[in-house]
Amino acid sequence: MTIKMYTTSWCPDCHAVKTALTKRGLTYEEVNIEQDDAAAQYVMSVNGGRRSVPTLVYGPHAASLSRFSPAKLDAFLNQAGVR
Repeated sequence: MTIKMYTTSWCPDCHAVKTALTKRGLTYEEVNIEQDDAAAQYVMSVNGGRRSVPTLVYGPHAASLSRFSPAKLDAFLNQAGVR
C-alpha cells in the first residue's frame, strides 16, 4: 500500500513532508487539490470542512499534517501502521 498525499503547489509543509518521506525511504502518491476538485472535496471531508494540506492517507487513516513537524509525521505513521 502507498501513502497518498494531498497537496498544493504553494504549500511549504507539503514540500517538508515530501522531503521527510523520501529521507525515510517511503513512497507516496501526490494529488494536487488545486487540479482535482474531487480530491479537494475529499480533503475537506476528512478535515472538518477545511482544505488542509498536506493531508496524508494510508488505508483507512487520514490526517492533516499542516504546521508540519517530524513528531506529527511519526504519530501518523505509527497510527497508520506504516512500516
